[in-house]
Amino acid sequence: MGRRNHMFSSDHRSGHLLPIFLQDMRTRRIFGFSISLILINMASIMERADENLLPSVYKEVSEAFNIGPVDLGYLTFIRNFVQGIASPLAGILAINYDRPTVLTIGTLCWALSTAAVGLSEHFMQVVFWRAVNGLGLAIVIPALQSFIADSYTDGVRGAGFGFLSLIGSFGGIGGGVLATIMAGQNYWGIPGWRCAFILMATLSFLIGLLVFLFVDDPKKVSSFAPDSSKSLYGGDLKGKGSDVKSVWMESCAAMKSVIKVRTFQIIVLQGIVGMLPWTAMVFFTMWFELIGFNHNSTAALLSLFAVGCAIGSLLGGVIGDRLSSVFPNSGRVMCAQFSSFMGIPFSLFLLRVIPQNTDSWFSYAVTLLLMGLTISWCLTAANAPMFAEVVPAKHRTMIYAFDRAFEVSFSSFAAPLVGILSEKIYGYDAKSIDPIAGSTREAFALSKGLLSMMAVPFGLCCLLYTPLHVAFGRDRDNARIAISKEEEMK
Repeated sequence: MGRRNHMFSSDHRSGHLLPIFLQDMRTRRIFGFSISLILINMASIMERADENLLPSVYKEVSEAFNIGPVDLGYLTFIRNFVQGIASPLAGILAINYDRPTVLTIGTLCWALSTAAVGLSEHFMQVVFWRAVNGLGLAIVIPALQSFIADSYTDGVRGAGFGFLSLIGSFGGIGGGVLATIMAGQNYWGIPGWRCAFILMATLSFLIGLLVFLFVDDPKKVSSFAPDSSKSLYGGDLKGKGSDVKSVWMESCAAMKSVIKVRTFQIIVLQGIVGMLPWTAMVFFTMWFELIGFNHNSTAALLSLFAVGCAIGSLLGGVIGDRLSSVFPNSGRVMCAQFSSFMGIPFSLFLLRVIPQNTDSWFSYAVTLLLMGLTISWCLTAANAPMFAEVVPAKHRTMIYAFDRAFEVSFSSFAAPLVGILSEKIYGYDAKSIDPIAGSTREAFALSKGLLSMMAVPFGLCCLLYTPLHVAFGRDRDNARIAISKEEEMK
């Protein structure tokens, strides 16, 4: 994140000269980290907190709107589905705007929708605003990933993604714990779960504003001319007539280039399956509360799982970097296969072996911590770093966007399927639940639905990684040749 050149003092996001103090803030470092990188990680914290917010209050939302697991799963489905199909929008926006602006647009979109969910009085209002929330996340997540990819070199990129995931997990933990604890209270006559949504929306809005003011795009600063009429891909965007045409031409070129990469195709295929268990896990909070755990005990269990995933993400990224230096073509793939395979025994032990009663809290705690440590490597050890190496830098936002488009849209069906399996096949009955003590019978039915959507997809995911042992090295070499030719032409 080098010091911004004086030629950039006219910021194209505002069209005016920035105050001197804003310029100084953008170039300052705190403990060796640039302000830009710090704020990007703060945005990741808020994004993860927002993702965990609704699942943490499923029980309260179920009671407030008189709905069961199928409708709750539908809320997760609609957000994830919209997030998936809208993800390519992030790549298109990144052509016409720098990524801090793209991040700000997405952050404000999800902040608005989060506040609206907290104020909703009818279930269909919640459905609509969850769809808007998915649109905001669709814009933010690919931009965050490509920002990190451009901020680190190949040899440490896994650690960079791991650190982003570690920091973001604090947001997931904070959001989940805050919502779970607040859900059992009333504040000024307002249900606590609604207050949690409004509070999270306010914090997200503030982070979005800080990102807009103080974050510099590393690709824009280091690689492109200061003329604001130039897009990040080098296209000339002057003139109303050619503006839209040039953006869409560049977007189509980027899409075609990304989709043809075999590594991308394989990772997306395994990701469609591999995301199913993670989507199904949104029911963990509800499951533990049905077993009979109170809000605090449930929050503690989910926090341990989140801590395990956070540390595991960083650990996986570091191990992936080390193994890739020894086995350039297969090191990262081996990490991903190990991690996805470990999901099978842990899912079986968690959902079938441990007795489903409140006396098993310690067993659940240890299992969730170890499970999080081992099943969370795939993104940071393999997927995200490998994407950065198989396409030129100018296509990175687009490849992350299309990955999200395919994986999230298809995996969004997991949550409704858990609800359908639990209710229609395993006998879950929402009317039989005691609001305080829960229901052992319904907890057992829900656990069967969860197991169906976790153990089998984890196994398939492990197998689907196998072709990457051959495809990744070839695609990486092709990308390097293309980059070299492009530099020679320049």
